[in-house]
Amino acid sequence: MRVHLIAIGGSAMHNMALALHEKGYEVSGSDDEINEPSKTRLAKKGLLPEAIGWFPEKINKSIDAIILGMRPCR
Repeated sequence: MRVHLIAIGGSAMHNMALALHEKGYEVSGSDDEINEPSKTRLAKKGLLPEAIGWFPEKINKSIDAIILGMRPCR
């Protein structure tokens, strides 16, 4: 199953990404900012997005589920 997490760098979202990955899911994600420790933890599992930002083209029919995280207003 392919899952895409929007706001993958958040404290809860990056942990969800890691847990899904451990369960065998194919995980991708995007975020406008990814700080430590999320950045290092995602990178160690090969889940850190290649580029920072929002990429609508990553949302396509090959994804089975999209999980939208919460980003605080800035």
